[in-house]
Amino acid sequence: MAINDRDLVIEAAEAGAAIVRSHYGTSLTRFDKSGGDFATTADIEAERAILDVLRAARPDDVVVGEESGRTGTGGNGRMWLVDPLCGTLNYAVRNMLVSVNVALRTGTQVVVAASADPFSNEVFWTDGAGSNVRREGVDERLVPSAGSRLVDVNLDPPFPNEPGFQAARLLADKGFVEQFRPRVVSTTLAVAWVAAGRRAAYVTDGHQHDSVHFAAGIALCQAAGCVVTGIDGQPLDTGAGGLVIAADEQTHAALLTLVANQRAGAA
Repeated sequence: MAINDRDLVIEAAEAGAAIVRSHYGTSLTRFDKSGGDFATTADIEAERAILDVLRAARPDDVVVGEESGRTGTGGNGRMWLVDPLCGTLNYAVRNMLVSVNVALRTGTQVVVAASADPFSNEVFWTDGAGSNVRREGVDERLVPSAGSRLVDVNLDPPFPNEPGFQAARLLADKGFVEQFRPRVVSTTLAVAWVAAGRRAAYVTDGHQHDSVHFAAGIALCQAAGCVVTGIDGQPLDTGAGGLVIAADEQTHAALLTLVANQRAGAA
C-alpha cells in the first residue's frame, strides 16, 4: 500500500536524523559555501538519505534541498523543502543542538512537515490538522505555552532590515529583559520548541518564502495555534519579511512593540 504524505515526511526526517547521529563526533570533511558558510559530510549524506526516501515514494515531485538545490521536473504542484542539518556549525563543534527539517508544499500551503531532533529521538510533525511530537513511536499533541518566558533570537545573517531592526539589539533592550529571557540556540529546532511550549517565542530577520530552514517549523507552529507573522506583524512572505512566532497573542504583541520601538529609534 502506498505511503501517505504524513508518514512519508516523518520517515524522511528520521532517515536524515539517523545519518546525523551516525556522524556525530567523527572527523568531518567541510565543504565551503558562500559567506563563510559550510556543509559537512553529515549534511551531504543526510540530504542524500532524505532524497532517497522521497524519490522512492514520490518520483514526480520537485525537491529543493539545501545542499543539492532543485531536482525533479515537477508539474504537479508539489515541492519538498529539505534542510538536512540545521545547525551545522553547532554540529561541527560537537554541540547537539541541531534539527533535520522536511516539508511538503502543495500549491501555496505547506501541508505536512517534520522537524527531527537526532539526539533526543523526537520528531515534531504536522499534517495541518494539529502538531505532535513522536517519541519511540508514540505521538503526543503539542501545546504552545508562554510560561517559560524564554524567547529564542536568531543572530545569524542575512539581516535585510538593518539598521531599522537588528535581532541582536533585542538582547540589550531593557523592555525585552523585563518581560523575557533571551536564548540563542542557532538552529530552527527552537522554532519547533515554540509549538511544543519549550519556548515562548522565536524572532529572526530574513526572508522566509520557501525557506528550507524555516518551512517545517512555521507549519508546526501554525498548526499548533501559535501566532505567526512577519517582523512587523504583517502576513508571512510580505513586506519586510522576518519572523515573529509566539505562543500567544500577548507575547506576540509585546515583541511587535519592541520591534516597532527599535525601528522608531533608528529613524
